[in-house]
Amino acid sequence: MPGVKAARATPPTLLILGGTGFIGPPLTAEALRRGWKVTHFNRGKKAPGGVSDVETLIGDRKGQLDALKGRRWDVVIDDTGYIPKYVRQSAELLAPNVGYCLFISSISAYADFSKPNDERSATGKLSNPDEEHVTEDTYGPMKALCERYSVEAFQGRASIVRPGYIVGPLDSSDRFTYWPVRASRGGQMLAPGTPKDPIQIIDVRDLAAWMMTLAQKRARGVFNGVSPPGAFTMGQLIQASLAASPGAGTTVNWIPEEFLAAHWKAEEMDLPPWSPMHGDSAGASLTSDKTARASGLRVRPLEETVRDTLSWFKSLPPERQAKLRAGLDPGKEADTLELWRHRDPART
Repeated sequence: MPGVKAARATPPTLLILGGTGFIGPPLTAEALRRGWKVTHFNRGKKAPGGVSDVETLIGDRKGQLDALKGRRWDVVIDDTGYIPKYVRQSAELLAPNVGYCLFISSISAYADFSKPNDERSATGKLSNPDEEHVTEDTYGPMKALCERYSVEAFQGRASIVRPGYIVGPLDSSDRFTYWPVRASRGGQMLAPGTPKDPIQIIDVRDLAAWMMTLAQKRARGVFNGVSPPGAFTMGQLIQASLAASPGAGTTVNWIPEEFLAAHWKAEEMDLPPWSPMHGDSAGASLTSDKTARASGLRVRPLEETVRDTLSWFKSLPPERQAKLRAGLDPGKEADTLELWRHRDPART
């Protein structure tokens, strides 16, 4: 009617189970940018004072869910689901009052990485559905069971996102961060395999933007959150890391996978985002991204992620910078390079 101001549409509501860790901040920022009203549910430890423009509900996945009872949201994104029985509890509590669920899983849910996976590939099976201990062996099957419980509770109103290595600013694991940081420190640097070896990553900011698109569309199904197979290589990661610190004077030494396997323990061969190109992990860096790309996933240039990750890491306190949580131990790196220099050329 003339002279009558139109009522402003009620903003959609989003509940994030977590919200203050690695994925939570960029996800929250993207939701707020799009005009959503955001609620966090967590223990209140990482951000005791809460987050600006966000409602915070205090509780715990392990049974302390009272703050969620009787509340309604349009969408819930489960950012902290690892232990199946607790994911089941929260999903069954929320499903009657929440329109849609996006559960953040992992490509680790797949049962086999000897060949490339897509969303139809078999997932791991958990022998004990009440398992609470997250280990290298249980992590993937636990995620797979969490997926099932979420889908069952929301009955056709859910999607599953399976990211690969999530990287970028705020990544406290240092798995990807190691490479630009190591390149910035100069000297003789070890790089595993060959420059052509494929890697797959997803910048946390790209992941957050895409998941909000899925939430807005109420997309259903399973999506692998990874860069396109073959789009990025280990050589590109190393080159981008060197370019981010042009004055470091770092020299890169590419050590073949076969040589590393002959001198390292099996568990030492895992240097994310690189993994061996043979054996049980031959297909780990070739996971299909077709469904995700068709649904709107866009991946920024590797150089941008490397530069921003290094910049973020250098903003941390000196004592934190001194203690990388992943990557090669300097002593191990030096010893391996020494072995490589004194190898018998006839046997390499």
